[in-house]
Amino acid sequence: MKRVLVVGYVWPEPKSSAAGTRMLELVQLFLRMQCEVTFASAAALSEHRFDLTALGVAEKVIALNCSSFDGYVKELQPDIVLFDRFFTEEQFGWRVAQACPNALRILDTEDFHSLRHARQQLLKAEQKKYSNEKEKQSVGPVLASPAELYQQMCAQDMALREVAAIFRCDLSLMISEFEMEFLQTYFSVPAQLLFYAPFLSPIVGQQQSLPDFSARQHFIAIGNFRHEPNWDSVLWLKHQLWPMIRAQLLQSGAQAELHIYGAYPPPKATQLHNAKEGFYVKGWAEDAAAVMQQARVCLAPLRFGAGIKGKLMDAMRAGTPSVTTTIGAESMRGDLPWGGAIADDADSFAAAAVALYQNPITWCHAQQAGFNILHNYFVQTDYNLLLQQRLARLVESAALERSNNFIGQMLRHHSLKSTQYMGQWIEAKNK
Repeated sequence: MKRVLVVGYVWPEPKSSAAGTRMLELVQLFLRMQCEVTFASAAALSEHRFDLTALGVAEKVIALNCSSFDGYVKELQPDIVLFDRFFTEEQFGWRVAQACPNALRILDTEDFHSLRHARQQLLKAEQKKYSNEKEKQSVGPVLASPAELYQQMCAQDMALREVAAIFRCDLSLMISEFEMEFLQTYFSVPAQLLFYAPFLSPIVGQQQSLPDFSARQHFIAIGNFRHEPNWDSVLWLKHQLWPMIRAQLLQSGAQAELHIYGAYPPPKATQLHNAKEGFYVKGWAEDAAAVMQQARVCLAPLRFGAGIKGKLMDAMRAGTPSVTTTIGAESMRGDLPWGGAIADDADSFAAAAVALYQNPITWCHAQQAGFNILHNYFVQTDYNLLLQQRLARLVESAALERSNNFIGQMLRHHSLKSTQYMGQWIEAKNK
């Protein structure tokens, strides 16, 4: 039986974020492989975290910048160590390499963080051109080309750190085909270091049991408020998009509300709640699938971001057409028509939202397009099986694959030392 150690950035919360669902999928994959799994994290225990012990997974609270982890991992002697996002690899990767040099080091990227950060910086730069909040929040999404994004990222410390972590690991799990191609084309990351695994659990629900057009009402926007692209989309909705959508509906004699759900809403978000404007900040949703199925249209006006969007996947599974941006739909459909509409300017976005909300024929066609994406883009491949096979090959040929990754060896020899010495310095300072 293989022993797997998962080093989590946070404890999994599948009801709070797509990242939590993703991590739980990976844990369950290792369990299906008959592995002995331990989940360790330095994050505070949260009330919404999943009970991993119910699955037979051991839990371990660890500390940052503390040599106690060295003794723990040396005693555990895992065969595989999975790092949850690149900053976790920075903190603990060198410790694992010293204590368990033969353990496979796998990085679950979640999404390409430095790509999301670059897009966010480009949005902020454009918003700085305006003086008042309404104008700033009327700026559209970032539509920079890959070449423009690369130039932005070259000057960022985050990109250097994240790509270095990818090279240091034996394999990095990716959820976006765009990001895989981007890493290979612009950062010269070898294809053998990357593995495409967007979803590892069944994603197609019972379509025949879903509410139809007439049984649904209102718009929905959903997403963890701690994830900056989600909060930014709420601001765009509040200041520009929702007033336009609501005004067009009122002109035609229709009324609708926008219900905004998401874990951990801060006071600045709840203060936006305004029933007179039909703008309802609902906060935590105990059952996200249920509220998505009750809504007629999902709005996801993402102006920056990366990866694939759990909220839009949930919308397709619930049979709820969505209106999103090019960034929102990135790596989520291939060449297939979107299950709703893709719009990058406010006028087009509002018009598409109103058309979907009022026209049952348009709505049904969009719903079917969403089902088509699920069946023909995501479900046609068994990523569970492919990942298990890739890990098995990696176990057998780890020494050869590491020898072929010279840049990774070089980074472990030099760059890794800086994170090691920083951690040791902080530990000494804390004493």
